[in-house]
Amino acid sequence: MFSRCKNTQNNPIGKIFDPKMRYESVIKENIILEVRDLSVAFSGRTVVDKVSYTLERGTTLGIVGESGSGKSVSTMALMGLLPGNATVSGSAVLKTENVELLSLDDMGFCNIRGKRISMIFQEPMTSLNPVHKCGDQVVEMLRLHEKVSRSEARERVVNLFKEVLLPRPEKIFDSYPHEISGGQKQRVMIAMALVCNPDLLIADEPTTALDVTVQKTILDLLRDLQRKRNMAVIFITHDLGVIAQIADNIAVMYKGKIVEQGSADAILHNPQHPYTKGLLACRPPLDSRPRRLPTVADYLSNSESGIPDCKERNNRDSSSKVQNSKLLEVRNLDVTYTLKRNFFGKPLRQLKAVDGISFDVYRGETLGLVGESGCGKTTLGRALLRLVESSSGNVTYDGRRLDTLSASEMRRLRPKMQIIFQDPYSSLNPRLTVGQAIIEPLNSYHILSNANERKEKVLQLMERVGLQSDWFDRYPHEFSGGQRQRICIARALILNPELVICDESVSALDVSVQAQVLNLLNELKEQFNYTYIFISHDLSVVHFLSDRILVMRQGKMVELGDTDNLFSSPKDSYTKTLLDAIPRID
Repeated sequence: MFSRCKNTQNNPIGKIFDPKMRYESVIKENIILEVRDLSVAFSGRTVVDKVSYTLERGTTLGIVGESGSGKSVSTMALMGLLPGNATVSGSAVLKTENVELLSLDDMGFCNIRGKRISMIFQEPMTSLNPVHKCGDQVVEMLRLHEKVSRSEARERVVNLFKEVLLPRPEKIFDSYPHEISGGQKQRVMIAMALVCNPDLLIADEPTTALDVTVQKTILDLLRDLQRKRNMAVIFITHDLGVIAQIADNIAVMYKGKIVEQGSADAILHNPQHPYTKGLLACRPPLDSRPRRLPTVADYLSNSESGIPDCKERNNRDSSSKVQNSKLLEVRNLDVTYTLKRNFFGKPLRQLKAVDGISFDVYRGETLGLVGESGCGKTTLGRALLRLVESSSGNVTYDGRRLDTLSASEMRRLRPKMQIIFQDPYSSLNPRLTVGQAIIEPLNSYHILSNANERKEKVLQLMERVGLQSDWFDRYPHEFSGGQRQRICIARALILNPELVICDESVSALDVSVQAQVLNLLNELKEQFNYTYIFISHDLSVVHFLSDRILVMRQGKMVELGDTDNLFSSPKDSYTKTLLDAIPRID
């Protein structure tokens, strides 16, 4: 491959090139980013501690870890997006510009951001300006870095919208963010990040809140765009299943440090650090249904031989379900929203969010409710509790037709039916302490005779769901996402309900915290014989938790069956598509 140098003018000694030296020079030319001993501290508290890695052109580095591990902060430092109280040290050299990123001032970062390094943020709705059209926001990025006319910029952006597979690109160019779906917003953000052909793309949890099918599409799109443009990519996530689909190399972060890094194959199939082993183990498996998921804490606190034995459980067979009494009967349920009315109030355009759905829920079972965003899952869950009114059909709870009950009768029945909302941040009142939030339902329904007894009941339940009793007087902002979700679970269970609807209640949590919450839900179900309707777009979670699964699409029921049967032999092609989209570690 390497021949003797014939140009003695450039090589007067006439030596043969050293293949090793030539190979090393090629590798160095391919390096886009070199980070050495990067540290970040806020008010003296170190959150990123001496992180080092190199990134080559055309490769993807996956940075994995739980919330608070320092993943996003370490990349924000590369973009100059940290707040003023941040202290940054170490080195981060962008090789294409031969510039030390950590020494740049604001003007220097303005020349780098978007042009050489771009970022896709986790939440596209908050990243896009709601008062500007999608196309104008991408055009602004392009014209900021390149001297192009507005008409030329529009043409380039429309072509880029086609490249990122946006339907009707001209229409979406002139649409506002609220007029397009979550997956389409994420594609607009990808287009904005790529419009100036950067050398390095940082993707910060770009698929966390997306359905499995949309997530798969976005991952495939990022891979294709990377190959076409020969970009380097840093992909940040807490889900090793996602990172297995896209990363060449992986760095695992824990408490601000990289505890393990190497090729994706080595990390995923032969992890060395207990933390990495825990992250892999706490993902709900698809080939079995254990009674309990291992947690990261199990691996960090025990030797491998001390990891709890997570025995497999079997679905309850059909005969046992028939023997159990029906708690809920749903017949031909419709929910219709009016999208547009004329001057006299007559509906001109309507959307049927739930379309003629019928099913039963048995006491003590968990019914999983799955489907893509917009299929009507949440609307159906709320209609079952009469939080939204149905247009037709009926719901019978324990022999009582809910649509025939008066407001006072419905209020007396509500303690038996509770809901755990998706977002533990917005569903808690920031002005109420944890204790006040959980005790409020007891006060509202005058349960127990005095305040001391109610407080004692709350303290017992807090400890049962993994919250310390001395946190009673703390406020929601003092807790992590997983702890807030436990608070919401305690608030829903304080009235000893029979039916609990979990509306995407673990979708925003890290896989390790998610495992803890799923174990808790199972334990409470076995102890108190709760009946769950578990709404989620994450089929691996539904597979772990549910006895039966109902699949929805565009407001209609596509398929209903036992979990094991549905996963092993789905009857509908749409169900097969959902199952094929689940990220797996092969």
